Amino acid sequence: MSAVVEVTSDTFATEVLGSDKPVLVDFWADWCNPCMQLSPIVEELATVYAGRVKFAKVDTSVNIDLAAAQGILSLPTLQVYVGGQLAAQAVGAKPKSVIAKMLDEHL
Repeated sequence: MSAVVEVTSDTFATEVLGSDKPVLVDFWADWCNPCMQLSPIVEELATVYAGRVKFAKVDTSVNIDLAAAQGILSLPTLQVYVGGQLAAQAVGAKPKSVIAKMLDEHL
């Protein structure tokens, strides 16, 4: 079982905005090669940060309205939410160290 929760337009408010811990949201699409490269890194970090950070993925091909509402213009985009507020964002495939630093700043 994956440590990363699949989030949709219907579950975003509950899973992400309502979370009691920081949430990393990976906005991706199956046609996006950098997204595919980033996916195992996100899965690995989900294991490393288990219990401290919640990890979520949004398939932007299916949840077009949610991606638009969150201002997603490029893929992949990673967003960190703390207390229901957008706290950080990174666009493009980033190395694990950059994502970990982004998470550490909000723990």
